[in-house]
Amino acid sequence: MKIHPTKYWHVLEDGRVQCDVCPRECRMHEGQRGLCFVRGVERGEVKLYTYGRSSGFCVDPIEKKPLNHFLPGTSVLSFGTAGCNLACKFCQNWDMSKSREMDTLADQASPEMLAAAANRLGCSSVAYTYNDPVVFMEYAMDVADACRALGVKSVAVTAGYMSAAPRAEFYKHMDAANVDLKGFTERFYKKICGAELGPVLDTLEYLKRETSVWFEITTLLIPDENDSDAELDRMTRWIMDKLGPDVPLHFTAFHPDWKMLDKTRTPASTLTRARNIARANGLHYVYTGNVHDSEGASTYCAGCNKRVIERDWYELGEWKLDARGKCSHCGAQLPGVFDGAAGKWGAKRMPVRLAAGAR
Repeated sequence: MKIHPTKYWHVLEDGRVQCDVCPRECRMHEGQRGLCFVRGVERGEVKLYTYGRSSGFCVDPIEKKPLNHFLPGTSVLSFGTAGCNLACKFCQNWDMSKSREMDTLADQASPEMLAAAANRLGCSSVAYTYNDPVVFMEYAMDVADACRALGVKSVAVTAGYMSAAPRAEFYKHMDAANVDLKGFTERFYKKICGAELGPVLDTLEYLKRETSVWFEITTLLIPDENDSDAELDRMTRWIMDKLGPDVPLHFTAFHPDWKMLDKTRTPASTLTRARNIARANGLHYVYTGNVHDSEGASTYCAGCNKRVIERDWYELGEWKLDARGKCSHCGAQLPGVFDGAAGKWGAKRMPVRLAAGAR
């Protein structure tokens, strides 16, 4: 295990050391770990304990992140480490994000090795996912730099729970992000996620106003927790007012997991209802996920309302865009990042071992 130095921390008057990466601001004595468990104090400094190690690597469709307006149809090399700075009771990657067992980090790769593997495997991008890259930001940024040198883009899949200074540095290295907006009440964030809503909204506004990072938003709808008409109306009005109509929004279906086994699966009708509310509030690109809904997964031109990208799960069908992402019907520009024709990766999922060399 490689122990890596970090820079966002300071020593308190009582001798404890405060981690400044996220709003949790864990204050630790020598030898203690933060809530994420992968950042802790050693010799009076905060160190990262998972640099260069991963719970596994996998080539996925970019739509699985989910990103629908970022190099559609291409493949992305996905990986995560261990630990998380939130405590979501419904976590669907809890075996990695909640792990305190470093043995779950079964693979390893240097930033240069990972970038070379992504390039060799034909991936257009690398995704920092499964657990939140906020907690392994130093590793993610180094990988992103190595990828950029080879023309491979970087994608952060994150809850957006990050403090201002590290956030500004982190997103200089990213090309795209999917931010989980887990709900739209402080009650939900505190009770279900052990966090706060405000810093996540700050991250979204920062991405819109201060960066060129392409970003999309995902909200997992949980029955009777964050799926009321009133909350969905408030949330989508906020997105419209603060971020504009062109930020894609994904509503995805919950399934019982981790510490929320008592809840029922989200019915498809809830996702359709949420999509209708969002579109009525002016959002142009609203998607449904984790259910089979070709209409809710496909992309429609905001100019002429005709379908320009057909999706069936992660498979792309009809494609009515030119090489720069303009609608073939009316010529309107589809917001996003496009580079030629649609990718041909499809819905395949290909696990990869890097420690022994990419296959």
